[in-house]
Amino acid sequence: MLDAKRYLDIVRASALYDLVVTLPFLTPWSFGLVVALIAGVDSGLNLPGDALDPEMTTVLFANLMGAVVVVWSVARLHLGLAVLGRYDGVARLLFATWQINALLNGMSWAILPLLVVEIGFGIAQFLPVRRA
Repeated sequence: MLDAKRYLDIVRASALYDLVVTLPFLTPWSFGLVVALIAGVDSGLNLPGDALDPEMTTVLFANLMGAVVVVWSVARLHLGLAVLGRYDGVARLLFATWQINALLNGMSWAILPLLVVEIGFGIAQFLPVRRA
Protein backbone atom coordinates (compact mmCIF):
# COMPACT_ATOMS: atom_id res chain seq x y z
CA MET A 1 0.00 0.00 0.00
CA LEU A 2 1.34 3.43 -0.98
CA ASP A 3 1.25 6.54 1.14
CA ALA A 4 -0.42 9.59 -0.41
CA LYS A 5 2.86 11.43 -1.12
CA ARG A 6 4.38 8.45 -2.96
CA TYR A 7 1.19 8.04 -4.98
CA LEU A 8 1.26 11.72 -6.02
CA ASP A 9 4.91 11.24 -7.03
CA ILE A 10 3.78 8.45 -9.38
CA VAL A 11 0.99 10.63 -10.81
CA ARG A 12 3.46 13.48 -11.43
CA ALA A 13 6.06 11.15 -12.95
CA SER A 14 3.47 9.73 -15.33
CA ALA A 15 2.39 13.26 -16.28
CA LEU A 16 5.98 14.33 -16.93
CA TYR A 17 6.61 11.19 -18.99
CA ASP A 18 3.46 11.90 -21.05
CA LEU A 19 4.49 15.50 -21.60
CA VAL A 20 7.93 14.54 -22.89
CA VAL A 21 6.75 11.63 -25.05
CA THR A 22 3.61 13.29 -26.43
CA LEU A 23 4.88 16.83 -27.09
CA PRO A 24 6.27 15.78 -30.50
CA PHE A 25 2.76 14.67 -31.54
CA LEU A 26 1.53 18.25 -31.16
CA THR A 27 2.35 19.46 -34.69
CA PRO A 28 2.49 17.84 -38.14
CA TRP A 29 6.19 18.80 -38.42
CA SER A 30 7.30 17.32 -35.12
CA PHE A 31 5.10 14.27 -35.71
CA GLY A 32 6.95 13.71 -38.99
CA LEU A 33 10.16 13.46 -36.96
CA VAL A 34 8.53 10.91 -34.63
CA VAL A 35 7.45 8.80 -37.61
CA ALA A 36 10.99 8.97 -39.05
CA LEU A 37 12.45 7.94 -35.69
CA ILE A 38 10.10 4.97 -35.37
CA ALA A 39 10.87 3.92 -38.96
CA GLY A 40 14.60 4.22 -38.25
CA VAL A 41 14.38 2.08 -35.10
CA ASP A 42 12.18 -0.44 -36.91
CA SER A 43 14.58 -0.67 -39.84
CA GLY A 44 17.77 -0.60 -37.78
CA LEU A 45 16.64 -3.38 -35.45
CA ASN A 46 14.79 -5.32 -38.16
CA LEU A 47 11.73 -5.59 -35.90
CA PRO A 48 8.56 -7.50 -36.74
CA GLY A 49 5.69 -5.44 -38.10
CA ASP A 50 5.54 -2.33 -40.26
CA ALA A 51 6.28 1.32 -39.66
CA LEU A 52 4.32 2.95 -42.48
CA ASP A 53 4.21 6.54 -43.67
CA PRO A 54 1.00 8.03 -42.25
CA GLU A 55 -1.60 9.71 -44.42
CA MET A 56 -2.98 13.15 -43.56
CA THR A 57 -5.95 11.78 -41.59
CA THR A 58 -3.56 9.83 -39.36
CA VAL A 59 -1.42 12.93 -38.88
CA LEU A 60 -4.51 14.95 -37.91
CA PHE A 61 -5.63 12.41 -35.31
CA ALA A 62 -2.08 12.09 -33.95
CA ASN A 63 -1.94 15.88 -33.54
CA LEU A 64 -5.35 15.97 -31.86
CA MET A 65 -4.27 13.18 -29.49
CA GLY A 66 -1.02 15.03 -28.83
CA ALA A 67 -2.85 18.24 -27.96
CA VAL A 68 -5.24 16.50 -25.55
CA VAL A 69 -2.50 14.49 -23.81
CA VAL A 70 -0.21 17.53 -23.47
CA VAL A 71 -3.01 19.55 -21.84
CA TRP A 72 -3.94 16.56 -19.64
CA SER A 73 -0.29 16.22 -18.57
CA VAL A 74 -0.01 19.89 -17.66
CA ALA A 75 -3.28 19.67 -15.69
CA ARG A 76 -1.97 16.71 -13.65
CA LEU A 77 1.34 18.47 -13.01
CA HIS A 78 -0.32 21.75 -12.07
CA LEU A 79 -3.22 20.46 -9.97
CA GLY A 80 -1.42 17.59 -8.25
CA LEU A 81 -4.65 15.78 -7.35
CA ALA A 82 -4.48 12.08 -6.53
CA VAL A 83 -7.89 11.39 -8.10
CA LEU A 84 -6.44 12.36 -11.49
CA GLY A 85 -4.14 9.35 -11.19
CA ARG A 86 -7.13 7.01 -11.18
CA TYR A 87 -8.53 8.63 -14.34
CA ASP A 88 -5.10 8.50 -15.93
CA GLY A 89 -4.86 4.81 -15.05
CA VAL A 90 -8.04 4.17 -17.03
CA ALA A 91 -6.69 6.16 -19.98
CA ARG A 92 -3.41 4.20 -19.87
CA LEU A 93 -5.19 0.85 -19.92
CA LEU A 94 -7.23 2.05 -22.91
CA PHE A 95 -4.04 3.23 -24.66
CA ALA A 96 -2.37 -0.10 -23.89
CA THR A 97 -5.36 -1.98 -25.32
CA TRP A 98 -5.13 -0.06 -28.60
CA GLN A 99 -1.35 -0.49 -28.73
CA ILE A 100 -1.77 -4.26 -28.29
CA ASN A 101 -4.41 -4.22 -31.03
CA ALA A 102 -1.99 -2.36 -33.33
CA LEU A 103 0.79 -4.87 -32.60
CA LEU A 104 -1.54 -7.79 -33.30
CA ASN A 105 -2.49 -6.16 -36.59
CA GLY A 106 1.04 -5.66 -37.90
CA MET A 107 2.34 -2.47 -36.26
CA SER A 108 6.09 -2.31 -35.76
CA TRP A 109 7.35 -3.62 -32.45
CA ALA A 110 9.18 -0.31 -32.07
CA ILE A 111 6.19 0.76 -29.94
CA LEU A 112 6.71 -2.09 -27.45
CA PRO A 113 8.66 0.06 -24.92
CA LEU A 114 5.78 2.57 -24.92
CA LEU A 115 3.33 -0.25 -24.23
CA VAL A 116 5.40 -1.45 -21.27
CA VAL A 117 5.41 2.06 -19.77
CA GLU A 118 1.65 2.44 -20.31
CA ILE A 119 0.95 -0.82 -18.50
CA GLY A 120 3.43 -0.01 -15.72
CA PHE A 121 2.05 3.45 -14.97
CA GLY A 122 -1.51 2.13 -15.40
CA ILE A 123 -0.98 -0.54 -12.75
CA ALA A 124 0.89 1.86 -10.44
CA GLN A 125 -1.97 4.35 -10.55
CA PHE A 126 -4.45 1.66 -9.47
CA LEU A 127 -2.46 0.63 -6.40
CA PRO A 128 -4.22 1.20 -3.09
CA VAL A 129 -3.33 4.40 -1.24
CA ARG A 130 -3.18 4.67 2.55
CA ARG A 131 -5.29 7.52 3.89
CA ALA A 132 -3.36 10.21 5.77
